Order: sequence, then structure tokens, then C-alpha cells
Amino acid sequence: MARELGPKNIHVAHVVVDGAIDTEFIRNNFPERYALKEQDGILNPEHIAENYWYLHTQPRDAWTHELDLRPYMERF
Repeated sequence: MARELGPKNIHVAHVVVDGAIDTEFIRNNFPERYALKEQDGILNPEHIAENYWYLHTQPRDAWTHELDLRPYMERF
């Protein structure tokens, strides 16, 4: 899609959101995961939105086509 739509000035990107997100669902159903919030162990929805906005405002000469969003304290 990026190759087809890019020349038409349409930015196509694939965003991988790989981690728990700070939501009521996580707070209520996964308290052990939610406890990691203070250690940057879950994703803040506002920060996810900021990354999507960043994609939207990128200049065409340096478009991102894939973006991975993961918590800071992810264990490898």
C-alpha cells in the first residue's frame, strides 16, 4: 500500500503496539501487570496517540513505514 499510495501523498504506516495499555481493563483484570506502571512497564494511551500524530506530521522525505511501541522495561 505504501508504494502505491505514497506517490499520491498518502502516508501508509504499520504500527505495532506490543504491550499492555493503561486502561480500566488492564487495571481490573491484570493487577500484577498494572503494578508495573510506575516502572514504565505499560503503555500510556496519550503517548501512543502522540506517536500516531508524529506519523501524521512527518515530512515526506523521511516517512516512517513501521513503528514499534513497547514499554520501557520490556524484558528480552
